Amino acid sequence: MCHVIVTCRSMLWTLLSIVAAFSELIAFLSTDWLVGFPRTPDAVFSPHGATAAGEAYRPTLGIYGRCIRLPHLRRGVLCGPYAVHFGEIASGFWQATSIFLAAGILLLCAVAFISVFTMCFQSIMKKSIFNVCGLLQAIAGLFLIMGLMLYPAGWGSDKVQLYCGPDAAPYQLGLCSMGWAFYTALGGTVLTFICAVFSAQAEIATSSDKVQEEIEEGKSLICLL
Repeated sequence: MCHVIVTCRSMLWTLLSIVAAFSELIAFLSTDWLVGFPRTPDAVFSPHGATAAGEAYRPTLGIYGRCIRLPHLRRGVLCGPYAVHFGEIASGFWQATSIFLAAGILLLCAVAFISVFTMCFQSIMKKSIFNVCGLLQAIAGLFLIMGLMLYPAGWGSDKVQLYCGPDAAPYQLGLCSMGWAFYTALGGTVLTFICAVFSAQAEIATSSDKVQEEIEEGKSLICLL
């Protein structure tokens, strides 16, 4: 018989696990890892027939994508991948970053999916599903840390110097500034380790004496604060 067990700690762990997975995924797909130095697009043709200079803007560069402003486009900003193939990513360090982040995100998404069903299933192959998921989250966190540590080592690539100036070098930003995507990925990594630790509390909450008493009473829906 399936017992639906809902506790505050287990629900909080599930919610945080989903938030961690989505924050890392959104950060990985974003082009706002680096914000380039201000620049002015080439002169553009105005509706009145005169030639005018475009407004200054700051392009952004992601691990495999970028956003730039093109004068001939009506919408102005063009965002998309600069690397069509894996080998075209700016540097070997960023390729390694992509692998580590992708591995970590894959594990986090798997845990987030499984966490939704922990209300009905608390064990898998006689192992606590919370402990298994907590271990996977810890491994994912290590992958994410490796990716974030390697990422600044690729700042010396030719691609980054186009956006950040010739002074850009490994672990030196040059004229660029960090975008929100890096901080989101960093926050998601911290949250991943919090979830890994908090999974033990979710396990304790769903296997407490109160839960066992309500199961023995024949209840199929158990909600505890």
